[in-house]
Amino acid sequence: MNKTIQLQDLGNKDYKETWEYQEELFKGIVDLKIQNRREETTIETPNYFLFVEHPHVYTLGKSGDLTNLLLSEKQLEAKGATFYKINRGGDITYHGPGQIVGYPIIDLENFFSDIHKYLRFLEEAIILTLQEYGLACGRSEGETGVWLGVGTPFARKICAMGVRASRWVTMHGFALNINADLGYFDNIIPCGIRGKAVTSLNVELGVDRVDEQEVKEKILKHFSDLFECSIVR
Repeated sequence: MNKTIQLQDLGNKDYKETWEYQEELFKGIVDLKIQNRREETTIETPNYFLFVEHPHVYTLGKSGDLTNLLLSEKQLEAKGATFYKINRGGDITYHGPGQIVGYPIIDLENFFSDIHKYLRFLEEAIILTLQEYGLACGRSEGETGVWLGVGTPFARKICAMGVRASRWVTMHGFALNINADLGYFDNIIPCGIRGKAVTSLNVELGVDRVDEQEVKEKILKHFSDLFECSIVR
């Protein structure tokens, strides 16, 4: 089992280009697994972790409801945003500047064959990271992601998650609001959940800007601890 994960920070990159790149890496792992089974070989499958920041974009998961997008095509253009229907789970979400997006493209059979555990570990890496900033955060029953103020009238989501898995290979991942323009969330019903707010780390800390690279390093530390893996750059 290969417990090494290759880190790639793509910087600011178009959503569609990044999606195609994810698909390329994903297909490479799946094809190798098929080859191993067909030829009875044991070639190690690679694992990847992509960090990226996208220009303004809304994405709708395969089971999502298009009515949760509250903008017309012209309004999207006016806001400088794009829209894609994609092949992850979950409903609609927003990506944009000031948000850390993480895409682990890993062969879970290198770690454990349990997609539920995988999602909980992703959430836990974010929870542990935010706790380092003094935030009391956690899970909301039946709602994937990381929340603050769970069980109160002030519940607010700070990290959205949506993944795809096939043959135990994952793609897509999480989007953590660090210095995000929360106004863009007003144009959707985030994750299809009505009546709950969205927040960002800088807002919760009452500061203009949080060091995004520092947050990335904390995420990687907790991710590597949870998955008992080594991350190479």
